[in-house]
Amino acid sequence: MKEFDFGIVGLGVMGRNLLLNMADHKFSVAGLDLDPEKAASLEKEASEEHTIKGTTSAEEFCGLIRKPRAIMLLVPAGKPVDSAIASLLPYLEEGDVLVDGGNSYFPDTNRRVDELAEKGIHFFGMGISGGEKGARFGPSMMPGGNAEAYERLRPIFEAVAAKVNDEPCVTYLGKGSAGNYVKMVHNGIEYAIMQLIAEVYDLLKRGYGVEDAKIQQLFEKWNNSELASFLVEITAGILKKEDEVTGKGILLNYISDAAKAKGTGKWTSQNAMDIQAPIPAINAAVEMRDISKYKEERVQASKSLKWKDVSETSEEEIFADLTDAFYFAMINIYAQGLAQLTIASKEYDYGLNLEEVAKIWRGGCIIRAACLEDFRQAYSKSPELPNLLLDETLGKALEEKQAAARKVVKTFIDKGIPASVFTSTVSYFDSYRSEILPTNLIQAQRDFFGAHKYERNDKEGIFHTEWN
Repeated sequence: MKEFDFGIVGLGVMGRNLLLNMADHKFSVAGLDLDPEKAASLEKEASEEHTIKGTTSAEEFCGLIRKPRAIMLLVPAGKPVDSAIASLLPYLEEGDVLVDGGNSYFPDTNRRVDELAEKGIHFFGMGISGGEKGARFGPSMMPGGNAEAYERLRPIFEAVAAKVNDEPCVTYLGKGSAGNYVKMVHNGIEYAIMQLIAEVYDLLKRGYGVEDAKIQQLFEKWNNSELASFLVEITAGILKKEDEVTGKGILLNYISDAAKAKGTGKWTSQNAMDIQAPIPAINAAVEMRDISKYKEERVQASKSLKWKDVSETSEEEIFADLTDAFYFAMINIYAQGLAQLTIASKEYDYGLNLEEVAKIWRGGCIIRAACLEDFRQAYSKSPELPNLLLDETLGKALEEKQAAARKVVKTFIDKGIPASVFTSTVSYFDSYRSEILPTNLIQAQRDFFGAHKYERNDKEGIFHTEWN
């Protein structure tokens, strides 16, 4: 019987597309799904050049894969991952490699790494970004696990990943749950940039009454500039899509504003607080999705809590300032997320290389953007750079564009339009560049009511004062 190069458990859209992508690159692949229809239809989708087999039997599936086996799980995070592992374990052997390709919470990955290591099986957590189209034609992939075992996966992953300048958007990131952690922060950055774009749209549409076509043209223009990114590109596309149900205007105007979330943004914020990594823009984006769910309360409040527009900024002025302001805010968002990765790498001993992270995010993934090449170069010059704001080139650009960002934030406030992410990026920038912060007063307050003590700025030691 023919031995297959790779196997995937879970033949939903992502699993099927990744298998077909691998088959396109001349790898023989097998798929396992409990749904007989999905297993059978996989082979029907394959072309004559593909070597693909689908099955519903875990025993048959494991028997198909050449040793040491390389198998990816593409099932929902949580208990389904543990169930999938349990179904495979009787047929696995020492040296086999299991890869969780879902958005699992990184502590779960650490547990699975330890449990399977006792059986001699290598477990990888790997974030995959790019959606179903990326899976089919080239995603960005973020694997973490055993460095030596990665060699079993590397040729396949490098072949199917997105390419930028002929460089694959995949690399070994670090041990344990490094891959899942990087993908978690990737998603946190994604939350913040999506909210940032939404705030631009809201200011123009509600604040200035700009017609949809003109807003669409702005995003299209941005996507042909230094602001080029996947999220800006799809926003320009969304603003062109007509509503086929009513035939009146664009579809966006008929979509509910109660936003959904799968939890990765929340995990990013929760863990950032655990390791004391300040990411206010990501936190604000998570909170805005939360507040969007309270639709009935917002409708009620809109009728009673009024504000009169006092902005003196014209539509022409705001259009002129938005480009620089958006760049300023976007760079600050990436800076926060990448700084969290720097802190987490030390906290969890991941050994992350931030240049490599920026490199594999340049293509295939949802947060791919032109500025990521600038980040790659910044980390190439200074591998130990703690924050992108300290890079000379990026810092100078932010310094020049901050006036526009401040003006735009003021306009949001004057018009009564919420701008949680925009505002937080300016505040973060000001906090990070402040040699002195008023937290000395907080230290005094803590000592006053709780005798928590404090440090002085003029001599060594820990002190307590009887304030009364």
